Amino acid sequence: MNTDKNDNKIKILIIEDDPVITEFLCTGLKYEGYEVTPSTGGKAGFDALQQGTFDLIILDVMLPDTDGFKVCEHIRDCESDIPILMLTVKKEISDRVKGLDSGADDYLTKPFSFDELLARIRALLRRSGRIHESKRLRAGAIVLDLETREVTKNGKKINLTPTEFGLLELFMRHPHRVFTRETLLNRVLGYDYDGGTNIIDVHISHLRNKLDDRPPHLIRTIYAVGYAFHPEGANT
Repeated sequence: MNTDKNDNKIKILIIEDDPVITEFLCTGLKYEGYEVTPSTGGKAGFDALQQGTFDLIILDVMLPDTDGFKVCEHIRDCESDIPILMLTVKKEISDRVKGLDSGADDYLTKPFSFDELLARIRALLRRSGRIHESKRLRAGAIVLDLETREVTKNGKKINLTPTEFGLLELFMRHPHRVFTRETLLNRVLGYDYDGGTNIIDVHISHLRNKLDDRPPHLIRTIYAVGYAFHPEGANT
């Protein structure tokens, strides 16, 4: 679970009018232990900011009542230093520059994977001093470095694909938690992926092979449900 220094939940305000993306964000972030408040437009976002205190804002550029650039500028005019992560379908460099110039701290284009979104959120929270997080995750002889994105076992580097890395990071952050295939699919491959869930089984199989994951297994199959990570099964 992600917590601040007072052991309270990190509070995130989402200003996004797309119900599919909003549900995707709310479900995933709550699963990670964040407290989430969704709003569907600029005015609703302003009202939420006046009524509560937040640690980070996820702000869409295209809103029904205004645009995210104006919302961002207004937040900064109020002298708020809250980290702002902007979301947009626009990929032009000029739009990214405009977003950053309006006061955003980071910029993520749609579609995006939840794994990348979480990495951006954690980086912004660390930068702002709202969380203090270890740069490495460990399970027995396995070490995952969050900065270099390298994985080693007994000091030997293991080459993982971005999807395999995302799965392993998710598992190591949440030992013993059971993940359905649908959850893993959305979290690692993104809300826009329209393939079957059996692709997750393929990625898990490859990850197990690369980790030399033998019985009793680090990554355990939960029959008819999905997978769970058991660090006590780490092979030396």
